[in-house]
Amino acid sequence: MTEKLFEAALGIGSPWFVSATAFNGQARTLTIRVDFTAGTRFAVPAVAGEHPVHDTVSKRYRHLNFFQHECFLEVRVPRVKLPDGAVRQIEPPWAGKLSGFTLLFEALVLMLCQQMPFAAAARLVGESRHRVAAICERYVDLALAQADFSTVSELAIDETSRARGHDYITLAADAVERRVLAVAEGRSAETIEALANELASRGCDPAQVTSVSIDMSPAFIKGCAQHLPNARITFDKFHVVWHASFAVDKMRRIEQRNDRSLKGMRWSLLKDRSRLSPEAAADLDALIARMTTVRTARAWVYKEQLREILERKQINVVRDMLQHWCTCVMRSKVEPMKEVAAMVRKHLEGIVAWAQTRQTNGFLEALNGLFQAAKRRARGFVRMSTIRTVIFLIAGKLDFSAVNPHARQPT
Repeated sequence: MTEKLFEAALGIGSPWFVSATAFNGQARTLTIRVDFTAGTRFAVPAVAGEHPVHDTVSKRYRHLNFFQHECFLEVRVPRVKLPDGAVRQIEPPWAGKLSGFTLLFEALVLMLCQQMPFAAAARLVGESRHRVAAICERYVDLALAQADFSTVSELAIDETSRARGHDYITLAADAVERRVLAVAEGRSAETIEALANELASRGCDPAQVTSVSIDMSPAFIKGCAQHLPNARITFDKFHVVWHASFAVDKMRRIEQRNDRSLKGMRWSLLKDRSRLSPEAAADLDALIARMTTVRTARAWVYKEQLREILERKQINVVRDMLQHWCTCVMRSKVEPMKEVAAMVRKHLEGIVAWAQTRQTNGFLEALNGLFQAAKRRARGFVRMSTIRTVIFLIAGKLDFSAVNPHARQPT
């Protein structure tokens, strides 16, 4: 009766059956012994027919806990003899992708590791951190091997730090599906080449990419021009406005040395006016009224003008207005904003492209934020392979159910 109950609970069917169970209350373990019916012949992938058993080996698989007790399957696994004389071991239908675990146990580990560090998941399931990380790395590799990126045509590329100092990784993401497609070390032109090669290995020909959103890094611009030959480069509005906001704050810091009324106004100048409190909005209005004498006020007005220009959708209108804006700024005495105007002139066509494509890598920066949060929780990552695994777990939208039917669908 007990054996039949466990067969039903485990989903075990002919020719497999539960032969015995052993519960150890002191060790807090349940061991379920599984065997197969004598005389059974087994099929082998890519080999025609069913084949007789040659001998057996004993295998032990970690399964989901039985209440608060660790559960193991001890299985008499057959090895069959093929017509050419070769001997092949049969994989039981519940065997996981990493030796020593069941598919259900691995699915649990995957679910946990998408929400918490490997070490925390390892403590919950009672395994070593290295074994838990190995399961996740294996599943990421298998899911990527089955992934098809042949329809990708729009990319977003951005870098993020992997450690303190100037140690970076760069991510390429599908701008439509908003999922990470490739990860490479560094943030140089060679990094873009590595990303292009990785995409090509998964069915995305670099020549089919028609649009790419990047920041204004000269290395990224050079790399995209060389290795994504048909991609139109877009510099999104948010990067451009960020530079203008930085110029406003720089001007404020310079002027507040002699004008103490500017002290404490940083966030009033940087936030969207509609999100300010009535008191902060009144202070900002009072400052703008002094625009003829306070350069910080003029810098704020230039920033808002730039934002409004980039809201437009007519390419020729945006180009003409940006050129006029640059001329006005360059004639002013707001030195920090002149740097922004020079940048806009240098990258005019990429900024104008925003009016048509509306393509942004803001979502990718948000994904980078998820990775940074995971890195802090784990107190840093040492190996590049671990970094890659974590990024694809949380931002790759990989279909693990194609590898393990018990794994949850991507969200």
